[in-house]
Amino acid sequence: MSPPKRRGRPPSQLARARILKAAHDILIEDGFGHLTVQAVAARSGVGKPTIYRHWANASELAMAALMSRDPGAFEEGGTNLRSALTAQMRSLIQAFATTRGRQIAMTLAAADPESEFTKAFRTQVILSSREAGRALLLEAAAQGEIVLQQDLEVLLDMIYGPVFYRLLVGHRSLDAGFADSIVAIALEVVARPER
Repeated sequence: MSPPKRRGRPPSQLARARILKAAHDILIEDGFGHLTVQAVAARSGVGKPTIYRHWANASELAMAALMSRDPGAFEEGGTNLRSALTAQMRSLIQAFATTRGRQIAMTLAAADPESEFTKAFRTQVILSSREAGRALLLEAAAQGEIVLQQDLEVLLDMIYGPVFYRLLVGHRSLDAGFADSIVAIALEVVARPER
């Protein structure tokens, strides 16, 4: 006996891409204050129920759109941990080095920690970046490329924390060199010992 089919159409990758493009265009052209689920639905031609299947609210959608500027960037970063993690970090930094990214960072700095905007940033940017990094580190450890003897959560904090600290404090620039330095220093911690 086959399992019962789920009702409704599954959300397609094409619809998701159209939603993200519409949201990204609204962010760039009009700013965060004009990004609503209704505006994205009208611009993308995708119904609001489909949008809500992917994102809980406009804040989550805004963060996902900001981070989707080049969704394949770190997937194409290379086959070893250093190149893949560097490409991911560069993509993350590139998203926030834009004018719109800096505006979102300033809004975030002034936002209530329990606001939908802050929660969306935590979910769509910080946690999703950490999970991608976790997957890269665990895969590298399984391949024998690195040795994970440290607390993985602390290691992830060491990798992603500096980006968000510099983003929110604004004391130094976000650039590719910064991404490269973070990865180089983090990988020294997990390097395989010389025999």
